[in-house]
Amino acid sequence: MLEIRPNCECCDRDLRNGDPAARICTFECTFCAACAEELFAGICPNCGGDLVLRPTRPDPALARVPASLKRVMRDDRRCLSARAGAV
Repeated sequence: MLEIRPNCECCDRDLRNGDPAARICTFECTFCAACAEELFAGICPNCGGDLVLRPTRPDPALARVPASLKRVMRDDRRCLSARAGAV
């Protein structure tokens, strides 16, 4: 079942279930639309998969398997420094 992660792995933006800005790749790496499109050109920096719109999990599925509460962050901050350099 799809794991709903609560944040962008690059900029730490909150991405609740159903957020239209949430993007995932084949391995469920999670990014916001801004990072996915502006920094990574739609390609996951972790695994190389295509970043696509994250589906919304229906309420019954969330009740059975709740969204993750654990925030995911990359070990290095290359994406954050890339964003700062782009501004």
